[in-house]
Formats: sequence, structure tokens, C-alpha cells
Amino acid sequence: MNFEKTKKITVLLLKWIFICTLIGILSGSASAFFLVALEWATAARENNNWIIWLLPIGGLIIGLGYHYWGKSVVKGNNLLLEEYENPQHIIPFKMAPLVLFGTLITHLFGGSAGREGTAVQMGGAIADQFTKLFQLDASERKTILILGISAGFASIFGTPLAGALFAVEVVYFSKINFKSILLSFFVAYIAYFTVELWQVKHTHYAIPVVPSISLITLMWVFFVSILFGLAAMLFSRSTHFWGGLFSKTISFPPLRPFVGGFFIAIAVYFIGTTKYIGLGVPMIVEAFSTPNTSYDFLLKILFTGFTLGAGFKGGEVTPLFFVGATLGSALSLVVPLPIALLAGLGFVAVFSGATHTPIACSVMGMELFGLESGVFIGIACCIAYLTSGSVGIYNSQIVKGIKYHLYQKLKRRNTDFL
Repeated sequence: MNFEKTKKITVLLLKWIFICTLIGILSGSASAFFLVALEWATAARENNNWIIWLLPIGGLIIGLGYHYWGKSVVKGNNLLLEEYENPQHIIPFKMAPLVLFGTLITHLFGGSAGREGTAVQMGGAIADQFTKLFQLDASERKTILILGISAGFASIFGTPLAGALFAVEVVYFSKINFKSILLSFFVAYIAYFTVELWQVKHTHYAIPVVPSISLITLMWVFFVSILFGLAAMLFSRSTHFWGGLFSKTISFPPLRPFVGGFFIAIAVYFIGTTKYIGLGVPMIVEAFSTPNTSYDFLLKILFTGFTLGAGFKGGEVTPLFFVGATLGSALSLVVPLPIALLAGLGFVAVFSGATHTPIACSVMGMELFGLESGVFIGIACCIAYLTSGSVGIYNSQIVKGIKYHLYQKLKRRNTDFL
């Protein structure tokens, strides 16, 4: 009896190690290719600014592609969350190539978007193909979706710990079994090392000066964290607003990015700079050493919300990094804290508020910037999470826990008051 039980456990363990290895290698390789292709697309656009006038054509191509071939996967990250919460159908593999080429077209022609959504969707689509191959049940399929999200996130940002935690936190932590958490970490590291083996580099950031912990310092961190939370709320509401507006005013979906592309191209022409389109990584890096103007983060919110709302493809996280880093950098002109610390806090805190994932964002901050600033990072992520409102960037995300109960109580009080 003991032998049979041991044999069963061993077979099960080997099966999941094999599955994690395949998902990690395939997702990591897909992210490595995407990062290289994205770097090429960005360089091509910056060296040929006239190409931005072709953004409406690029938008039409994306719109037509999803309208005729991708209706079942057009929800993107929200589809992954919906399938986790209520499993219905295996995610079609076509999600991966559609979002990959849609994102590359968006960046090549001048849309403002990120990259995590693409990597997570590629990881999720790749991972879910193993559901049928290994004849997994509904519970095991949930684990598979977590593995895909973890592999995609970890490989695209080079943060395996944060990637593993993000995958389990974004689908609502308390409903995750212990096996899924362990496997999430395992697949995250495989995906991360796969990108390293392909010799694809990630952007590095640093907070060289970290002040000592004092009451005054903590008060300032608390204050700026509230602002980061409000910025996250504005970002989320902006994206949903533009998406709703385009849906109401333009009934034929492929025309939405076509029309949106015209407005973006004209806006870029009149403001005379391309720093608010694409990923915006150079601006993020610069924010750690040079104070930004007070409106940089607002323009990035506007451009990204409009781009994604119009139907272009890409993620929201890197733009959230941009918004947080530039807001923190601008605040350094009035807040007596080191500029790199403020930029770093904003970098992860706005992300935390918009995705309802304070634990993953805190860990990500420590992975990127070092443990020295860990206390400040943790406080910033938690405060921004609590002050960013009940609506995040993912419509299908289940928001529970402290934040859910806090906003339910506030809602009841407002109702009683009225």
C-alpha cells in the first residue's frame, strides 16, 4: 500500500515537473523573442518618425485580425482571469501569435502600451494547451493558468519572485492551493533562466541612496503613496473610459484603432515629442536621476488609456511604471526624499494600486532596487493599493480581502448618509 502511494506521488510529481519545464522553456523563449522584436520595433520607429502616420493602418490591421480570427481571445488578460474563476473552454493557442504581432504593430507605429499583457497572454495560451494533452481536470487547469501567468510575467521583467507571486495574487490569493504556489515559483525561475540563456537583457534600475527610517521619512512616504494610489485609480478609470467611449461611438470594432490611430499620430505631431508613446523606458530610467515635469505622468496616462481603449494591443504595466516613476521624480522637487527613492516607490506603488497586487509589487521592488529600501517599498505598495479605488485595470479580476471590505464599508456609509 505504501509502495503504491509512493509510486503515485512520484509519478504525479514528475508529471508536474515536466509540465513546468515545458511551460517555462516555451514561455521564456516566446518572451525572449518578443523582447528582441520589441527592441527592433522601437528602434525602427525612433529612427523613422514618419512611420507614426501609418498608425491608423496598423490599427486597422490589428482590428481586422481580431475581428475575423480573434473574437474568442479579444478579452486578453481578462479571459485568463475569467477562465480561472469559471473554467469553460481551453484558451485557443492563436491568442499567442495574435497578441504578439498586435503588440509589435502597436509599438512599431507609435501606440502607447506595455508588454506584460502580451507575455502573460502568450504564457497562458501556451500553458493551457497542456490541459488537453495531459487530460487535466478543472482544478489542475487552474494551476496550469497560474503557471502560464507566472512564466510570462517572470520572463518579461526578469523578476521570478514577483512573477510567481503576481500569478497567485492576481487571481485572488486565498483560493490558491499550496501546490500551485510551489509550482508557480518553479516555473517562474525556469522561464527567467530561459531568457537568460537566450542572452536577452532586462533594464536595470537602482536606488543608490536610502534614508534611515524615521517618523518624518515615514510620513513623507505615506503622503506620496496616497498620490501614487490616486494616480493608479486615474490610470484604470482612464483606460476603461476610453474603451467604453470607443465601443459606444464606433460600432464596427476594426475601425476603433483605425480612428484612434489618427488622433494619436496628430497628437504626437503637435506636442513634438515621442517620449509618451511606446514603452517609455528611457524616460523611466531618466526619472531616477532627473526631475520630471508635473505633467509627464498625466500625458502618459492619456496616451496609454487612449491607445488601449481604441483597441491596440500591449500591456499596462510598463506604462504604470512610467506613470509612477515620473510622478515620484516630479515630487522630488517638493518632497525632501532622494529622487531615485521616490521614482522607485512610484514605479511599484502605482502598479500595486492598479492591479490589486501589493505583495507581488513589494517583492518586485526589492528584486529590482534591493532590500535596503524594502520597508519603504512595502509601505508604498500597501498604501497605494488601499487608496486606488475598487476598480483596477482588469475588469474580470476578483477583488477581495482588506480592500474589498474597506470599500464595501465606505459604500454602505455613503448610502446611509444619502
